[in-house]
Amino acid sequence: MKRLILSIIAVVTVVFTSCSDDDVQEVIIPVTPDTPEVTAPPTYKFERGGESTVSFSGQTTRIKMAEEIIDALKNPTDFNDITKLNNMFNHQAGVNDFSEADLNASSKSVRSKTAASADYFSGTAEAVSIKEVFDGYMSKQVSEVFPNWEVDAVEGTAGKIQEVGGSTRYVNAKGLEYNQAFNKGLIGALMVDQMLNNYLSPAVLDGGTNKEDNDAGTLAQDKNYTTMEHKWDEAYGYLYGNEVNPEVPVLGADSFLNKYLKRVNDDTDFSGIKEEIYDAFKLGRAAIVAKDYELRDTQANIIKEAISKVIAIRAVYYLQTGKNNLTTDLASAFHDLSEGYGFVYALRFTRNTTTQQPHLPVAEITEFVNALQAGTGFYSFKDDASPLDEMSTRIASVYGFTVDQAK
Repeated sequence: MKRLILSIIAVVTVVFTSCSDDDVQEVIIPVTPDTPEVTAPPTYKFERGGESTVSFSGQTTRIKMAEEIIDALKNPTDFNDITKLNNMFNHQAGVNDFSEADLNASSKSVRSKTAASADYFSGTAEAVSIKEVFDGYMSKQVSEVFPNWEVDAVEGTAGKIQEVGGSTRYVNAKGLEYNQAFNKGLIGALMVDQMLNNYLSPAVLDGGTNKEDNDAGTLAQDKNYTTMEHKWDEAYGYLYGNEVNPEVPVLGADSFLNKYLKRVNDDTDFSGIKEEIYDAFKLGRAAIVAKDYELRDTQANIIKEAISKVIAIRAVYYLQTGKNNLTTDLASAFHDLSEGYGFVYALRFTRNTTTQQPHLPVAEITEFVNALQAGTGFYSFKDDASPLDEMSTRIASVYGFTVDQAK
């Protein structure tokens, strides 16, 4: 972006006269000009030489791959072999794992970027264990749920359970839908983690010679963007990458973070959060062009806190909706609680910009996840739903909203 104000260095000469008339001292005082204002464009459109500098094709590819995986988890006929699901999750270039030729040709995979952020998981044993959690959702869907596709689910037995006037849900012996745990958990482990803890991290934005190259306007090899610009755009892509026109997102464009930002914004208690995030993305990108890295980081922090809040709001929403359905519609309750389970798991990947950690201690998040499937799992909450309220209250208080607002 063009700066509207040119930097001006003014020099003021001040003459001091001492008691001796011939003792004169000249002092040069530099005057620092005001910092030029950085203005965000009306849409997420950035160009250099008349050509776009925005690129996030890898993020769009992974969103599309993930969409096909969650569809496959509901298809016991074509995907009753765990090898097929594993191959989709850990895709290798040129293998026909997906319905689109471009996805099959891609060297990208969902698994490689799951729990893979620079700030939280690089080279850690936890990164390995989180990937294994998602492997487990797939393998248990195949080994526990698919064989009981036509069996009525009851406490202790996996199978199907019918919503009142609605869909049939397919649950494990404790009422959990593994496909929902995978779907909502992946929002945290892929989309949120890569956005907040990787591409919006100063460690990634300023990695190597990124800042020097951005200052000098040095472009990535054979590209029309600087590396720093591209990293910011990749964060943008995990939210808006499947939009018809990502420059002007309308939301509801995928089954992941994009969808649930819309759901949260549609709640009058949180309306405006979509604009807050979109505006911060635009201004932060403009700040990179203007080489104002303090402003960039301020906008990154706005995004980190707002996206984290979206995850927490949906966790509480589904815990409360599931609780309220337990006495009238067990299938609906289990569906809601399965989504809540996934969003509670996704809290692990949120970011408190003060502590640079999740808002809740990781051990406490793990306790919540385990409690939801302890004993007889969701069936136990028919007799005592108080743990759902306690969990909801704790999450809401830490993330800065009320249970009543979320539900």
